[in-house]
Amino acid sequence: MLRSIKSLFVGGLIAVTMGSCWELEQEVLTGITQEDLQENVTPELIEVLKQSAYSAVVSNWGGHGGLYSIIEVSSDELSIPQKGADWEDGGIWLRNHRHTWISTDGPYNGAWQYAFRIVGECNLLLQQYPDLEDLGAELRVLRALAYLWLIDNFGNVPIIRETDRGGNPAQNTRQEVFQFIETSILENADLLTKNNTRTNLNYWTAHMILAKLYLNAQVYTGTPRWADAEAALDVIINEGPYSLAPNFFSNFATANSNSPENMFTLPYDANNAGGFNIHQMTYHYSTQQTFELQEQPWNGYAALEEFYNSFEENDVRINSLREGPQFRSDGVTPITDASAEANDPDGPEINFTPNINELAPNALRQAGTRINKFEIQLGAGPDLSNDFPIFRYSDVLLMKAEAAWRQGNNTVALQFVNQVRERSNADPLTSIDANILLAERGRELFAEGHRRSDLIRFGRYNDAWWEKAQSAPFRNLFPIPENQLQANPNLRQNDGY
Repeated sequence: MLRSIKSLFVGGLIAVTMGSCWELEQEVLTGITQEDLQENVTPELIEVLKQSAYSAVVSNWGGHGGLYSIIEVSSDELSIPQKGADWEDGGIWLRNHRHTWISTDGPYNGAWQYAFRIVGECNLLLQQYPDLEDLGAELRVLRALAYLWLIDNFGNVPIIRETDRGGNPAQNTRQEVFQFIETSILENADLLTKNNTRTNLNYWTAHMILAKLYLNAQVYTGTPRWADAEAALDVIINEGPYSLAPNFFSNFATANSNSPENMFTLPYDANNAGGFNIHQMTYHYSTQQTFELQEQPWNGYAALEEFYNSFEENDVRINSLREGPQFRSDGVTPITDASAEANDPDGPEINFTPNINELAPNALRQAGTRINKFEIQLGAGPDLSNDFPIFRYSDVLLMKAEAAWRQGNNTVALQFVNQVRERSNADPLTSIDANILLAERGRELFAEGHRRSDLIRFGRYNDAWWEKAQSAPFRNLFPIPENQLQANPNLRQNDGY
């Protein structure tokens, strides 16, 4: 029966256009009757049914130009310096870095569509198979994750349920979206498996979504929920199956699917599930020779010098950023750039320096340390096979530390921060404050998509940093994309735009 169900799943996909707000093509499963489901409800069948929803999460997270990009480049971690005509891109990434973006910039529409595609896939499956309780619970939690990204980045967005039928959805307040996410988790978490299912959501990762929601509650609603965040985290810490991996970088290896620390990951595969190309996004063109890459990298994403300098010398996590002279795959022969600028003090030999001379228009081609967190196998193609960790257990420990600190419990906060630091050979802390907590989260979670939200929660997102002036508080939300405003008259632009 399972073989025939899989055949129906692959062969029976149909495209359905949703309401104008979504502008999506959704995949709906056909050919499986309710009678089949009633008689053959197996874990294998449920796995087959829900993969279209999870595929939507994997689809455009690990590549350039979407949600991940606007989160990271608008933070104090990364920039995309313009090198003459290269990476000018109509000024989109310069505006993103400087917090001067506009509602017509394409990546914000891409991020909006990415999240609502997940919502749409979940809703369609819920409509098609309303009687599968376990499947329904998991889909509602997955939909809540998409709404966590939406509330964090756009604020006031439409809540679209599986019972809604077409038309232009009404816009909901951030408070209403918060309550929708909270209710979705509280009503469904207990129905999820407690197995360590890294590529699917489970009971523990449902609590992680809830903890993230509560940790940012003051930002989202004006009312702090520190104790509730801590309670959700304690469920994971006291009862969950996770632990810190002895080797920090094993969490980002090509073969990282069995990491004891990675809680929810996107299972990229160079052959069957492409889309994760961070090596292409960050490395210098000539670094193709370092890793014997099949395609030339794009020489884009580079870390800010101040962020690089935030690492202590003995902290192994500093190797999350690649710095210094670069060599061919033999580790001996220097690689060079025949097009290196005449004013580059390092000449044609590639040397990744923490200092970047300017953001635009003539950043030096080899300036800036690069994202080095994820293993790159020799001979890799444009897509990597590393699973991308959306949630890691070290983040649980740091969130626990923060929640305790915000309630005045410095002793507990130090205990949990030092657990994470010990793994990385960093000296134990003897005191703690907001700056220390924020910096520690940056060192641990660099380039994993958390920094923007952290900076906002700590009141630092509007600060001035390299090549960015102080920005106005309304920039804590991205604009509702112009495409969506034109498509749905029920939407109102966020304040300030």
